[in-house]
Amino acid sequence: MKHYMLSLVFLIGFSCLGQKTSNDFWNNVRFGGGIGLGFTNESFNASISPSAIYQVNDQFATGVSLNFNYAKFNEDKLFAYGGSILSLYNPIPNIQLSGELEQLRINRTYALDGGNREDNYWSPALFLGIGYSNQNVTFGLRYDVLYDDDKSIYANALMPFVRVYF
Repeated sequence: MKHYMLSLVFLIGFSCLGQKTSNDFWNNVRFGGGIGLGFTNESFNASISPSAIYQVNDQFATGVSLNFNYAKFNEDKLFAYGGSILSLYNPIPNIQLSGELEQLRINRTYALDGGNREDNYWSPALFLGIGYSNQNVTFGLRYDVLYDDDKSIYANALMPFVRVYF
């Protein structure tokens, strides 16, 4: 799986590089990402996901993202880190379709039968989404087609998103 993802990133990168000169390449790179904080009684969640995309043309962009997430629920703790590759397509100016392949390493500690148990594993996600876009900001919904209720760090497969790029 890692080899396929790496090959796909190189293929996308080289095809994009072949279309533009070096100066034009950096003029078409946009940076952004997301920050999240969540609080409830006895729980906390924080996440950060810096991202960069290459705007191939007015309709299509592709890029990569890093993901970091920390959560504490009662005595249970979770740390997740990884990355993703994404593609964005605007069939019309204000509608954005997206696909994102995410791979996270999950390190989880939780109470079980009076003791602590540790669980470490890789968790893949494949998000397909649709949103309303106004140049730099997109609001929408995405769905994880690989969602696993036992392994995913997300509450369910369908989730809202806000995507910002400058």
